[in-house]
Amino acid sequence: MFFFRMIFRSFSRQFKRRLLIAVTVCLSATVSVAMLGVVFDVGDKLNAELSTYGSNITVQPKADAVVNDLYNTGGDANSNASGTSESDPTTFLKESDALKIKTIFWAFNITNFAPELNIHADVNCASESVDSSSCKASGVPIVGTWFAKTLHMDSGESTVAGMNGMRSWWKLDGSWPKDDSAQGLIGTTLASKLGVGKGDTVTLYKTTADGSRNKQRITITGIYDSGDSDNNAMYIPSSTAQVLANLPDSIDKIEVKALTTPDNDLARKASKNPNALTQDEWETWYCTAYPSSIAYQIEEVIPGSVAKQVRQVAALQGDVLQKTQAVMVLMTVLSLVAAAIAVANLMAASIGERGSELALLKAIGATDGAVSRLMLAETAVISLVGAIVGALLGSGVAQIVGHVVFGSGITMRPMVFVLVFVLLTLTVLIASFSSIRSILGLKPAEVLHGR
Repeated sequence: MFFFRMIFRSFSRQFKRRLLIAVTVCLSATVSVAMLGVVFDVGDKLNAELSTYGSNITVQPKADAVVNDLYNTGGDANSNASGTSESDPTTFLKESDALKIKTIFWAFNITNFAPELNIHADVNCASESVDSSSCKASGVPIVGTWFAKTLHMDSGESTVAGMNGMRSWWKLDGSWPKDDSAQGLIGTTLASKLGVGKGDTVTLYKTTADGSRNKQRITITGIYDSGDSDNNAMYIPSSTAQVLANLPDSIDKIEVKALTTPDNDLARKASKNPNALTQDEWETWYCTAYPSSIAYQIEEVIPGSVAKQVRQVAALQGDVLQKTQAVMVLMTVLSLVAAAIAVANLMAASIGERGSELALLKAIGATDGAVSRLMLAETAVISLVGAIVGALLGSGVAQIVGHVVFGSGITMRPMVFVLVFVLLTLTVLIASFSSIRSILGLKPAEVLHGR
């Protein structure tokens, strides 16, 4: 009882100094909880942010992948016929197999996908408002794809996939075409060359493999600006492109946008040769949303395909994530160091002012351990109050950071609070150590006589 009476009595004295300790710990807890909360959640946030800039996995026929690897002709996942050679593809995947992407283990991490049939065609204007004699172009890149296609799966679930969600950075003047229609989009460069605009109609001519000459009238619903060579192309529904090229149910690429975990040594090892993994490594890799494991699972469900991650996106994600986490961890460490220094100085000043009180306790029989525990208990209670308030404030700050930087809230994991309280406990103990040592050097006789 005497021990607790001393604690409560001490709270009534030196209020200002104790308040400063509580505020110091509170600020440190606020910064630590906010920063570590973001660190633990920043991977998913960055992934979602980077995924707005296109696909991070591309799927193509195995024969094409072999040629691309052999001659180093493969482009990035967002390239199409406008950025590659003017020859049409010769190997294909089945468009009907594309839906199988949503049946893999990591199906919920697949946020969007779009099949493509990249061909070339001649274009003539078919609108009375355009001079057809000057509105001609040969070998125009045509991309047959989905725009916002509603897909119904065997499980009874539905999903919407297509370029509408894959090309969020495009500047579109007009509206997206409807799937399975005679509508299309045209790039700004090609539109300027042909002199066509929204609402105009063009005719596509395509010589097929059997020598026949097919044509298809397309109504332009919008003009897009991609910011690259893609502006030389036209995008039309895949079903329309397949009829034009006489290639039913055929595609030559699938772009996939997936939420992934940044690569580590295990993922890099697996991407080279999954068969080289041990059983435990294979299970860990397969059950983690690495780009390589998602690509591997896509290959499992789409016959004759090769799925590859877009290395530039994966490398950018990992690099940005590491730097972001490093900055936030550094801020946490600095806040803890600042708290340790402040608490140490405040405790030292408090012990100096209360020297006669502590000496009196020792004079009436209190041991060094009892006096030390008294000071530690007092500091612990003050720090606990500050830490709890700081944890609440830190959660709020983390949400502000999440909404300002990523446009969504931060998921606060219980591990964050446990880790912060452990770190603060160690910080306060280390800060108190030098001050507690001064208690051991107190000599009651000298202190009480004012020496």
